[in-house]
Amino acid sequence: MTEHDKVNILLVDDQPAKLMSYEVILRELGENLLKATSGKEALEHLLKNEIAVLLVDVCMPDLDGFQLAAMIREHPRFEKTAIIFISAIHLSDVDRMRGYEMGAVDYVPVPVIAEVLRAKVKVFAELYRKTRQLERLNAELEERVASRTTELATSTARLLQSEQRRTLALAAGNMGSWDWDRATGDCVWDEGQYRIFGVDPATFAVNPESIRSLIHPEDWEHLRVAASQVLVDGQPFQSEFRVQRPNGDVRWCIGSAAASVNGSNEIVRLSGVTIDITERKEAEERQALLAREVDHRAKNALALVQSIVRLTRAKTVEAYTTAVEGRIKALSRAHTVLSHSRWQGADLAGLVEEELAPYRTNEPDKVIAYGPHVLLQPAAAQTLALALHELVTNAAKYGALSSISGRVMLTWELRPGNLVFQWGETGGPTVQKPAVTGFGTRIITASIERQLCGKALFDWRPDGLRCELTVPRNEKTEQQPEPVAGSRREKDTGADLKLVVPGNRIMIVEDEALVAMIVGDSLVELGYSVVGPFSRATDAIAAVRAEEVDAAILDINLGGELIYPVAHLLADRGVPFMFITGYGTESIDPRFGDVPVLQKPVERPMLQRILGRPNIIPIELQPGARAAVR
Repeated sequence: MTEHDKVNILLVDDQPAKLMSYEVILRELGENLLKATSGKEALEHLLKNEIAVLLVDVCMPDLDGFQLAAMIREHPRFEKTAIIFISAIHLSDVDRMRGYEMGAVDYVPVPVIAEVLRAKVKVFAELYRKTRQLERLNAELEERVASRTTELATSTARLLQSEQRRTLALAAGNMGSWDWDRATGDCVWDEGQYRIFGVDPATFAVNPESIRSLIHPEDWEHLRVAASQVLVDGQPFQSEFRVQRPNGDVRWCIGSAAASVNGSNEIVRLSGVTIDITERKEAEERQALLAREVDHRAKNALALVQSIVRLTRAKTVEAYTTAVEGRIKALSRAHTVLSHSRWQGADLAGLVEEELAPYRTNEPDKVIAYGPHVLLQPAAAQTLALALHELVTNAAKYGALSSISGRVMLTWELRPGNLVFQWGETGGPTVQKPAVTGFGTRIITASIERQLCGKALFDWRPDGLRCELTVPRNEKTEQQPEPVAGSRREKDTGADLKLVVPGNRIMIVEDEALVAMIVGDSLVELGYSVVGPFSRATDAIAAVRAEEVDAAILDINLGGELIYPVAHLLADRGVPFMFITGYGTESIDPRFGDVPVLQKPVERPMLQRILGRPNIIPIELQPGARAAVR
């Protein structure tokens, strides 16, 4: 027996000889034996030690055994301490009853029989030891239970926090999760899954039939096959699909699923996550649309530059270079003004300032311009920039700005339905009306009248040119045109397509005046007769109905107005036609997938190849027919 397992046995007797005899008898038990010669000394031992058994002499002088037992029992700590009385006198039944009432568990008469005393003390000592061991085990068990309870509470709190974070993460990421039990067929959705599918958890039954009703028909079969494959090979999958909500909304989603297996490596459940990627899809579509629009604008700009280069005429290389550079710079200044608003529109005052600034020099009154605030659309801004450039260039070469005393005044005002410009020159050389319409006049007239459906009036007064430009206030000047949308299979256009023209009259429908001019000149050089050009679909439809057209060249986008009504009319009448566009071919309506497409800038050899015309020597034009405005 180890020291830790030993219990304390207190021997109380006022006679030392008796104490010694008890000690000799009980020594064989191997327990700790404590001795006291009085009740007071016994109480001191009790307060200092844990006592398993108390062996007390009944007859002691100052405090007898009964009194000591009564005092011990009054203390809560010693309520269950075993007390054995030793008596050298014969005790009556009344005395024994009194002893038991005081808490005695047994009596030992004198003379003491050693074996009997040892047996009785041993029983109570062992009982005490077992009780203490049981108490320790109970305490340890309670401690372990409390510890496990604390751990469980902590784990539950962490799990709740994790679930809350997961729920917040799923909500923030437009995500939902689901779980399907293969054995029972039960499928459980979380709140995010219901939100993505746009259904009410209280009324929506999660089953294959109801789920299928919310999946786009074109995507259901793919999802079904993918889920079946997961049940076969256990490999996770991820796929895009569309959700058709009950309110009609369509949401793009990415779904992923993974399998769980049991101890026998059998797939018992599928779990997955659904992510709403509609915003990302829309951003990708906007980016693609923006790329097509940038491509369209770049090609239109190149088409304008090409037209300027090909249509400009001059007597010397230097004059030609100066004229081309001036017109290209006018376009560049218009682009600068438009870039400040990210191509949402151009401030007319800013555009005028950009065009007139190089001619102000140090005399602020030499060029005066003013008018109300007007926001021009990009196409109108470029057109007016070129028109203003031709006016100011003409004034610098031949008009008021070529003289020290000359003055130019440009004003504009908003009238009902129109934006009206007034250009006036004074103080310059004497003016005469030119005998031949020059290139500058052609640019202004074509740009204002054909492209913007306005009116250009020239008054060649001797004291200076007066010009009035009237532009309708409509969506072509003050409303952003929508880019062409659609889809078309990419393919080589022009090189492998032909346009069989049964006659000689080809209609041109194009809202860019310079592009229309260069296409028209190319057709004339190829020996055709040009009908138009028209900048509006209504004018083109009228020409077709008048049976004036043998074939047509159609721009896809007329300042936001699609050309397809004209194309449908031509197709119904069996009139062949081709498209010209700055957009990619994927933007053309698939119904016209077999129509030849000529990309801007227009190249005469490609136009000639589509029309199947041999090389023709261009017609010589009269000298000076395309000179500056004079």
